Amino acid sequence: MVKRSVILAAALFAASSWTASAAPPARAAPGASGASGASGVTQFDGTWSVSIVTDAGECDRGYRYALRIASGKIYYDNPSFDISGQVNPGGQVRVVVKAGSQVAVGTGRMSRDYGTGTWSGQSPTSRCSGHWDAERRDGN
Repeated sequence: MVKRSVILAAALFAASSWTASAAPPARAAPGASGASGASGVTQFDGTWSVSIVTDAGECDRGYRYALRIASGKIYYDNPSFDISGQVNPGGQVRVVVKAGSQVAVGTGRMSRDYGTGTWSGQSPTSRCSGHWDAERRDGN
């Protein structure tokens, strides 16, 4: 099992580094105005340092990643991982990370400067789970 991919899922952000590459423009939800559609989630925009710790299973004990959030969407600039995740206006986070036959899911809650949650992942031969903590790293 490529342990790093399972651990990353907790990264929600879970989450080498989220870098400041250009993000695609935000899309407003159907029926929402452009200004109000993204305004609730932009409070989470920026670079975040995410610590991911394994509590159960045979994955590496922990990692730290730098991730980026733009208009509520989570970005990680590593083509080895397929990451789909976002933060809603209330701060709830959900991230799915895939790498080959491995998949991991991280969930949790963000505030303006901190976040915390849990993650779980599996490959064809094993399972792991744990917790994550995030801290804002920029001045947003």
